[in-house]
Amino acid sequence: MQWRVGLEGYEVRAAHGFYEFEHHAPQPFCFTVWATLEDRDDVSELNQTLNYADIQITIDKVIHEADQPIRLMEEMAQQIIAILSDHAAVKSLSVRIEKPKAPLPHPGGLPVIEVLWQRT
Repeated sequence: MQWRVGLEGYEVRAAHGFYEFEHHAPQPFCFTVWATLEDRDDVSELNQTLNYADIQITIDKVIHEADQPIRLMEEMAQQIIAILSDHAAVKSLSVRIEKPKAPLPHPGGLPVIEVLWQRT
C-alpha cells in the first residue's frame, strides 16, 4: 500500500519576501505539505509514518527561527524538505506555499510555488 500524510492550509504570518519593505510587516503564507511514505502493508507505529505535527513544527521552525528574512518561497520549501526528508519513512514530499498578499503589479491571482522531492 501507499500511504500519504499531509497538512493542508496551514497559515503562518511572517515578514519574509524578496523586497525590503516585506521584511517590516508580517504577511500570510499558506502551506500544504504531503509526504508519501515508503511502501508497507500497514502502519501501526508512529516511527513508521511522519507525524503531521512534525510537519507543522518544521514549518514553524523554518519560518519563525530564520536568522534573516527568507527572500524566496523556493528557499522556504527547500528548508522544509531538508528537515522532513530526514525521516526514514518518507519516500517523497510535496510542498506548496501560497502568498496571498504578495506584491503584484495588478489585482488578482494567487502567487504560489510547489515542489516535489523524491528520495533517490
